[in-house]
Amino acid sequence: MRRHDSSPVLITGAAVSPAEEFAARRRRYSLIMSLRIPCLVVAGVLAIAFGWTVAAAVLVMLSVPLPWVAVLIANDGPPRKAEKVARFRGDRVLGTRSARAIEPGQVIDVPTDRAA
Repeated sequence: MRRHDSSPVLITGAAVSPAEEFAARRRRYSLIMSLRIPCLVVAGVLAIAFGWTVAAAVLVMLSVPLPWVAVLIANDGPPRKAEKVARFRGDRVLGTRSARAIEPGQVIDVPTDRAA
């Protein structure tokens, strides 16, 4: 037996509220941006204490696009749900229904005592 479209939707399938979604995006942004400061501090320590300028330069170069990446990821919304798209299928033939015809000589009239 087929389920009808009028069956209730489970709460687990409900979309996340906008407030919860915004909070999750804010946490992601904060996490990515908080990685930038330690990256710059480690680069400074490597350059000053150990003299590893190449490693420090690599860390600085990796930290440059982090704000841009953080904004892109934070502004990204949840993925859309997959929707079934109606596509033309040539192998399907629609059945025809017979239309009820008005019998010849039958008159369909509206009562004239109706107020205008």
